[in-house]
Amino acid sequence: MVNRFATLAAMWVLVFAAAPLAAADDNPDPFAMPVADTGPPPPDADVGPPPDNGVVASADPAVLKTPDGWTLTASGKDETQLPVPPLTTALSSREYLVGGTFTGSIKGSGSGALTGGTLQAGYQIGCGINAGNTKPFFGIGLTPALSATGAISIAVPITGRVEVELVPGTVILIPVDKKTVTGRDVGIKITGVHIKVDSCVGQSFLRSYATLTSSTADTDAVISYYGVTKVV
Repeated sequence: MVNRFATLAAMWVLVFAAAPLAAADDNPDPFAMPVADTGPPPPDADVGPPPDNGVVASADPAVLKTPDGWTLTASGKDETQLPVPPLTTALSSREYLVGGTFTGSIKGSGSGALTGGTLQAGYQIGCGINAGNTKPFFGIGLTPALSATGAISIAVPITGRVEVELVPGTVILIPVDKKTVTGRDVGIKITGVHIKVDSCVGQSFLRSYATLTSSTADTDAVISYYGVTKVV
């Protein structure tokens, strides 16, 4: 009889001890909501466009052969144009953080000796619509009112509005640096330069440029490289 009671007691202890463990494994928090395991997104899932890192493609080099036998080449590479919030926080301002490497070279054996030249690099900002003159307008009105007691009152509200004159867009030339040609090759590297345009209420356009000039005793030659236009 004692052995039988001991066996039953041992079974009861084992069941009692195992029950909390099973409950803890199944649901530790009785108020927790179950979370479905969706797994990783499929490879072709649409995660949206990547953020703009400012990298832009460069156009083909510009090449000019002068009448006296020299070959001028202007080019750009490693260009970046990143739109950034303007310091003025004005809705009509556009500001960009730009960079790039612009080079000019003079090759060949022309009939006239080279006497000098320059390389200028910068940017062009175009604005679709510009804000012109602003005209404030004010007005005064009379509004009579009758109260419950029969008294008559007159309110004199003052209203105002501002009219903005829209004018056709313009292109602004922003030179950044100019280098004198002392040999056959010249370069300008631009890094982290802020450029901006104000009074622009339309879409803006930005592109780089590099203008190379050369001179001989009888001839002046000018050629310009223009980068790919970025629309913002």
